Amino acid sequence: MRYYSLTNPQLQVSFKEAAIQGIAPDKGLYFPMSIPKLDKEWVDNIAHLSKEEIAYKVIHSFIGEEIDNDSLQKIVEETLAFDFPVIKVEDNVYSLELYHGPTLAFKDVGARFMSRCLGYFTKDRKEKITVLVATSGDTGGAVANGFYGVEGVEVVILYPSAKVSTIQEKQLTTLGKNIKAIEVEGSFDDCQDMVKRAFLDSGLKSCHLTSANSINVARWLPQMFYYFLMYKELSNQGKPIVVSVPSGNFGNICAGMLAQKMGLPIHHFIASTNVNDTVPRFMNSKEYEPKKTIETISNAMDVSNPSNFVRILELYNSEGEVLDKHLTAYTFSDKETIATMKKVYKETDYLLDPHGAVGYLGVKKFLDDKTDYLGVFLETAHPVKFPESIISNLGIEIPIPDSLKPLLFKEKQSVKINSYEELKQHLLTSFSS
Repeated sequence: MRYYSLTNPQLQVSFKEAAIQGIAPDKGLYFPMSIPKLDKEWVDNIAHLSKEEIAYKVIHSFIGEEIDNDSLQKIVEETLAFDFPVIKVEDNVYSLELYHGPTLAFKDVGARFMSRCLGYFTKDRKEKITVLVATSGDTGGAVANGFYGVEGVEVVILYPSAKVSTIQEKQLTTLGKNIKAIEVEGSFDDCQDMVKRAFLDSGLKSCHLTSANSINVARWLPQMFYYFLMYKELSNQGKPIVVSVPSGNFGNICAGMLAQKMGLPIHHFIASTNVNDTVPRFMNSKEYEPKKTIETISNAMDVSNPSNFVRILELYNSEGEVLDKHLTAYTFSDKETIATMKKVYKETDYLLDPHGAVGYLGVKKFLDDKTDYLGVFLETAHPVKFPESIISNLGIEIPIPDSLKPLLFKEKQSVKINSYEELKQHLLTSFSS
């Protein structure tokens, strides 16, 4: 499989090159030259396949022979070494829980897959690779955990100061070793802009930078896995499935829509956002106009200029009318989010995190009085990662999972910066040492 830059289709690379580079030299995101189509017979038989068999089949065509079959099989097995339960919340509404991995967030899947791919590609390299990543919350912890101790890879994580939860911050600032955290005075978009600028800076060529955000194909593509696993669980229900995805940088929903293009029978997607509503406004006006990022209780979605939306447009050749048939976008306020968390917990005893609550709102709004569909929303992170909003608004304590307890006693290690120049100097100093 070859990949081309969405800014210049003449720039084409292999999967290995795309994974190591992260972003094309012209600042474009990489996109597969073709989208493999799955046999209908295979899809119809999916309930009888293991999760590893499903994931291997889905990803193999995107990698080809660049990773040998046995190694790819092992990467898949290690990526999916936890559960992805589909939980019935109420009639016709299900939650796909994606927080049963090591850092209790959906990004464990992409981070684990990518870290193992880069480990495979760099095992014979003399130069180290520096993974530079921006996080609005969960990406940082997942990347830190996934890449911890990987030989030949240094990780630098940028996060917006005071705009991630306490547990999220602990997950990305306490590991040490090859993981370094940088605290930025600003928003996630500021962090992301710094990362993109660094990739284009010829003065940082010696750092061999790559990205672990969902702009990297090795992070983005494996997110398809759990859409197939969800369909496996619900395929016997006999109703078309609509999926609501809490959306920030739009890599997660874009992976689902790519799975749909491959032949996964998901009827419709719903992009559910908080008040950072660039895409919902675009879907109405077809004008892409990012605004200043607004802080919300669903902080991982505080993104006003989502990088991956350009990939969604590419899936549908930038044709708005065609996209409208596959995607609906809604925006919800913190007030609505909190009210929903309270209501669902009171009526069903199911505890939503703020992001899952936005996803739930989206699927409920789309279904309205429809009974001929099954609605699925993604629960992208464990509620314990957002204790401030849940304790203050629901008045309940959340038991801390045993896997997180040691974090609470570890000391935060981070460097504060205010500008790109400070980031550049830090990278050059760290790499030379």
